[in-house]
Amino acid sequence: MRLPSTEQRNPRSRGLDKKSTLEILRTINREDEHVAMAVRRELSQIARAVDAIVFSLTNGGKLFYVGAGTSGRLAALDAAECPPTFGTRAESIQALIAGGARTMRGANEAAEDSATSGGRDLAAAGVSHRDVVVGLAASGTTPYVLGAIQLARQRGTITIGITSNPRSPLARKAKIVIAPETGPEVIAGSTRLKAGTAQKMVLNLLSTTAMVRMGRVYDHWVIYVALTNKKLRRRGARILEEAIGVSPSAAEHALRRTGHNLPAALIMLKTGVNTRDAKSLLTKSGGSVRAALEASQAPRIRTPRIRTKIRSK
Repeated sequence: MRLPSTEQRNPRSRGLDKKSTLEILRTINREDEHVAMAVRRELSQIARAVDAIVFSLTNGGKLFYVGAGTSGRLAALDAAECPPTFGTRAESIQALIAGGARTMRGANEAAEDSATSGGRDLAAAGVSHRDVVVGLAASGTTPYVLGAIQLARQRGTITIGITSNPRSPLARKAKIVIAPETGPEVIAGSTRLKAGTAQKMVLNLLSTTAMVRMGRVYDHWVIYVALTNKKLRRRGARILEEAIGVSPSAAEHALRRTGHNLPAALIMLKTGVNTRDAKSLLTKSGGSVRAALEASQAPRIRTPRIRTKIRSK
């Protein structure tokens, strides 16, 4: 049986343990150069996946990542960063990792061998036909991930597979397949290297592009960043200064008036409406700052008053 490319020996890294520190670094770095190109070749598939995610999230669905080991940890990282970066609800984007939360800090490699656990964990999370499930497995053979994908298919859920092996069981089971072929690793079989880097890049593309499409970014500013400390509050004020051209004091004043609600502060400064109306515009636009601004500029249609003259007899 032919091994997946991720498990094969890499002729360019033979004798690695005999090399100097700089030579090892150069070898690893040269291999990393191939990752971005491998991901680029999958952009059309990534676009399909993004559109599916946007449709689901804007229609009340959720995004579930499922992985084991490095794949699961990368998925959990992406899911954890979406609420503070894009203002999403924590339950909207979730990550399931084989072995549970404790495997975030310590390896539990045996946990990935149970397909039943994958399906059970996803079912317990309440997956439905409105959701999207993204399974991550470098080799594409991880039973935990395959079990989750199978359960998702049974429930009519859109499934996406991210793997470095396009001929794997995961690639055959998932509806949308993203398969950057990163090839043999510098250390044979250590898929936390190039394959892991490719997964991280794909996750960045999926979540970031989906959030941009959903209006959680204004122009190229992270307008929904949570202003929870001094550094971030200063960043929020700087975004207002750059995006609108106001003074630092005006930006900080607007943020205080809105309770440090950056999108509302931007709308208030840009349109002149009060805090309540700014927040109302955001709500009506589904949270999209761009759509809220366009709605504020739309001409209002006045209904003509019809006067009737009552004749006296």
